[in-house]
Amino acid sequence: MNDNDSTKVTVSPTEGERGGGLRTSVSFIEQKVINDLAEGRNGGRLQTRFPPEPNGYLHIGHAKAIALDFGLAKKHGGVCNLRFDDTNPQKEDTEYMEAIEQDIRWLGFEWGNIFYASDYFQQLWDFAVWLIKQGRAYVDEQSAEEIAKQKGTTTSPGTNSPFRDRPVEENLKLFEFMNSGQCEPGTLVLRAKIDMSHPNMLFRDPLIYRVLNIPHIRTGNHWNAYPMYDFTHGQSDYLEGVTHSWCTLEFVEHRPLYDLFVTWMKEWRGETDNIEDNRPRQTEFNKLNLNYTLMSKRNLLALVKNGFVSGWDDPRMPTICAFRRRGYSPESIINFIQKIGYTTYDALNDFALLESAVRDDLNQRATRVSAVINPVRLVITNYPEGQVEELTAVNNPEHPEDGTHAIEFSRELWIERDDFQPVAEKKFMRLAPGKEVRLKNAYIIKCDEQHPFDTDAEGNVTTIYATYDPDTRSGQPGADRKIKGKTLHWLSCAHCLKAEVRMYERLWQVENPRDELARLQDEGLDNVEAMRRMMNPDSLHVLSDCYVEKFVRDMPHLTYLQFQRIGYFNIDTDSTPEHLVFNKTVGLKDTFKK
Repeated sequence: MNDNDSTKVTVSPTEGERGGGLRTSVSFIEQKVINDLAEGRNGGRLQTRFPPEPNGYLHIGHAKAIALDFGLAKKHGGVCNLRFDDTNPQKEDTEYMEAIEQDIRWLGFEWGNIFYASDYFQQLWDFAVWLIKQGRAYVDEQSAEEIAKQKGTTTSPGTNSPFRDRPVEENLKLFEFMNSGQCEPGTLVLRAKIDMSHPNMLFRDPLIYRVLNIPHIRTGNHWNAYPMYDFTHGQSDYLEGVTHSWCTLEFVEHRPLYDLFVTWMKEWRGETDNIEDNRPRQTEFNKLNLNYTLMSKRNLLALVKNGFVSGWDDPRMPTICAFRRRGYSPESIINFIQKIGYTTYDALNDFALLESAVRDDLNQRATRVSAVINPVRLVITNYPEGQVEELTAVNNPEHPEDGTHAIEFSRELWIERDDFQPVAEKKFMRLAPGKEVRLKNAYIIKCDEQHPFDTDAEGNVTTIYATYDPDTRSGQPGADRKIKGKTLHWLSCAHCLKAEVRMYERLWQVENPRDELARLQDEGLDNVEAMRRMMNPDSLHVLSDCYVEKFVRDMPHLTYLQFQRIGYFNIDTDSTPEHLVFNKTVGLKDTFKK
């Protein structure tokens, strides 16, 4: 199988496995791992790494890389290390590092060791000095614009820098000056001397060091000149002993440059083994792209900074921490990634596929409770005043071993306003004057015909009146009496809790926000105004007059729930026993219309 072969993972349900586990065929990447291990490459070792830049919170696109890097290492007896790519102190923060570690663990993975690109700053510096002495690197003092012009184009060669043949001793002095703290950022850069006419533009004397004069979160003020990503990534893999380096497709053209730098480093270290031995083997795969989703960390940071969302974990964001807060399970995310697989071509995946994976998983694990989010009062006129019954509700019909809980029934109940019509439409099967319905876990009731409801001055229904059939209590003889009406959920007015429910929809109105953002910017709009135009004004509705069962009061944050007949919800991190807050995770079925 060559590097361009691609096999999409195929899936089928694993019988009896809770949480929607999947049986999968192998991807083209995994097949390479299997072949390499069978051939004894790298001494039969498998070592991978996950190398995030700590300049923001991870999004679901990173989850695809995490599932690959950690998942295949675990499956095939290898190890995956976490390596922070901390080469840009302008944007990095320990807050992001801590969040990244939390996200990886939440997804179900654990690293072998934690490394940092900064662990190799001294070795990279010494290596760069050696390259200068070898005549393979030089200090350039042209501006970034001048260097870009001299690069040429894909159809025309570049031109040499006037500083390309600077004497070695002068280059060494200037390189030391770059790290002195006295050098003005942007005035000097170190470039590798390769080939200004190379068909791969990345080989046209790439920048390998630049001056920042910014303290580093780990090394303090020791460094003022920092290595570029392309000069750091491959060598870090090599120095750590990484055997398999997996990257997304934009790094295909970078791979030969990484290989060249590793070859030079092996020469610097005096390693005389076969050039292909003991080096990372890079393979590229497609990014995770979702419609109605924008995943660039730069744009996500703009959403946070401009107050379009409440933070990185706002449940409308595509960050891992936001999906966690919204009520997605880690298993549902991993199952979705397995379904779409790894290929060598980019695609725009339908967000509905992710939501379907979430429904499938939460159907297995969510506790069923009653909640009324748009309440109207129902009075059962023939039910004894002051009487309260404890009825039995099943926690999860998919798993009877999860048990039951009690729910109180009384004369006055809350039901959903949408479950009643003063004048019933022809196919309306819920409550209306003269119609019967079953109350879940309780009785069959019939709406009065003589005095079915009260209204306020605006004509809104305030109270509905009905009678119950005492011989139809669920689980008792006679309970199976057939009626045409549906089964409704409800809550006893005197035995439930007030709650806030946050109803989330998609943040963006356009199917491909990335392309639309670029188009609007081409028209002259700045990034913030372009985002504002694309955003869905109805992405969040906060309902403050809702009711839930008392059963949920002491449940921990992020508990998975199904509000019966409404959708999947979870307990928000803002929630307290005194002020309960729930987030809508996903509806019971896909109702989104493009």
